[in-house]
Amino acid sequence: MSTGQGGIPESIIESVLQQHDIVDTVSRFVHLTKQGKYMKGLCPFHSEKTPSFTVTPEKQIFYCYGCGTGGNAIKFRMEIEGLSFPEAVKTMAEESHISMGDWQGRESAHVNPETERLLEAYELTAKLYHFLLKNTEHGKAAMEYLRSRGFSDKLIDQFQIGYAPNRWDTLVQFLEKRNFPLEEMEKGGLLSQRNEGQGYVDRFRDRIMFPINGRSGKPIAFAGRILGDGQPKYLNSPETRLFNKSRVLYNLHQAKNAIRKQRQAILFEGYGDVISAWDQEIQNGVAAMGTALTENQALMLKGMCDEVIICYDGDRAGQAAALKNFPILEEAGLQVKVALIPEGLDPDDFIRKYGGERFRNQIVDGAVTTTKFKLINLKKNHILLEGGGLIAYSKEAVKLIAPLSSPTEREVYLRELAAEVDVSFETLKQECNEERQSMKNNEQYGDNNPKRWNNGRQQNRQVPTPNLLPAYHAAERKLLAWMLQDDEAAQYVNEHLGEAFNLDDHAAIAAYLYAYYAQGKSPDTSRFMSSLHDDRLEKTVSSISMMDGPGEWNVQILDDCIREVLKYPRKKEYDLKKEEMIAAERAGDFVRAAQIAIEMIALERQ
Repeated sequence: MSTGQGGIPESIIESVLQQHDIVDTVSRFVHLTKQGKYMKGLCPFHSEKTPSFTVTPEKQIFYCYGCGTGGNAIKFRMEIEGLSFPEAVKTMAEESHISMGDWQGRESAHVNPETERLLEAYELTAKLYHFLLKNTEHGKAAMEYLRSRGFSDKLIDQFQIGYAPNRWDTLVQFLEKRNFPLEEMEKGGLLSQRNEGQGYVDRFRDRIMFPINGRSGKPIAFAGRILGDGQPKYLNSPETRLFNKSRVLYNLHQAKNAIRKQRQAILFEGYGDVISAWDQEIQNGVAAMGTALTENQALMLKGMCDEVIICYDGDRAGQAAALKNFPILEEAGLQVKVALIPEGLDPDDFIRKYGGERFRNQIVDGAVTTTKFKLINLKKNHILLEGGGLIAYSKEAVKLIAPLSSPTEREVYLRELAAEVDVSFETLKQECNEERQSMKNNEQYGDNNPKRWNNGRQQNRQVPTPNLLPAYHAAERKLLAWMLQDDEAAQYVNEHLGEAFNLDDHAAIAAYLYAYYAQGKSPDTSRFMSSLHDDRLEKTVSSISMMDGPGEWNVQILDDCIREVLKYPRKKEYDLKKEEMIAAERAGDFVRAAQIAIEMIALERQ
């Protein structure tokens, strides 16, 4: 069985591409409008005002003329969700119920050995800390604390919670005995350098350890909660070759199936909240690495669900954090609701105090819209018993309601507000309409700056024309464009030019194309791109495929382009000799200058 990128059978890759149409895939994240044979929108990978992100349904690829990102449906999911190639294929296969057969999502044999060692070290370290918690005197106090918080043995095992003892070298010795390079382990975030002298010490000491798993389910980092008093309360692993905190959500590896099934995720503030909710069979909960959500994390969720419920602590800090995360989630195209936790409690406290059923019915099912949440918070900032407070609250509330696009939503909130402030609905509606008119006058269409997310507002502007390319460069791109469309053109170019392209990337793409067609495969740009193993080459192929078609080819046209490609090295040599001749004349060496002139004439004849 032939295998493609990431060691995955080509049959699986092809099935995934067949089941995931590029327009359907991209439209989940980007608002596209049809322009001729293309679909266009604002690029989700960089800020822009003019749509330069282009999708070609015919070739099943995308390309951005602004930032150069391009590829097929698999590549888009990799970029938008921060996945590796195997992770993207596996995720897309699961979504389409494509059997993965014997292939279980292993990376290819080309995985960096240091990465493999670090993954193994994290897995062994998680097992060590878990063992120390459950089976040693060292972990007794940590175990008592966890049980006092309602953590059962089953939960502790499920989330592989552990304990790092209050010693300097427990993990150092453990890793050293197993011949792990300690310098790599320090770079990988498991150890720290000694403050004085040489050597290493354990990074985590006297902390309850929560493994942070990647999408594959393997530990890639830790969050350590201090057992006694001290700061910081939580210590996370530093960013490493395995762990990028902006691209990871705690418990996503376990929660993703429930999130996809329910089309809903619950975003918690703490690891304990996620675990307590899981214990009550609420299994679509995740947590960010800290309260600040990132755009990458929001896009990861968007790839799995339509709605996110923010369930943060009931104190002012938790509610303020929730407010900050609204726009990030909404700009990712998600519907957002907020759970109202009583002040002074966090979700874990609420569950332990009132039980899981009440948490589900009152907190999760009772979550309110972001507008409602903002109005509730706004009301807390005003003394409604005073006339001035009522007026100020009313005016600010109208400004919150006015941007809503749904007339029904606006009416519901305005009627609630009218009852609260004892002002007629018609008066508030008039104020709201005036506010909307003011907004319309100030609106800037088609601007997604500074946010990278696509806001769906488009203008029919032309994509800027790329800079004029040198003749040989344009000829090489034309040849590759024909070769991508037609195996006979590729065969002709192979026989008359081979890999003698002047640009290294073009030569590499040609070599891949010759090999691709040699396997008896038919022209298919999207399929061909999955055989490449280089991000830059994929972008170049996308760019070439988006060229305004070079038209029909014939032998004469191919020969003209091949001649232009072969002429460039000779022209380059001719220009160098011209410089040498001028230098020789300036130095008074006229014999040498005459010899060079003869060589130049020979080159001209060629």
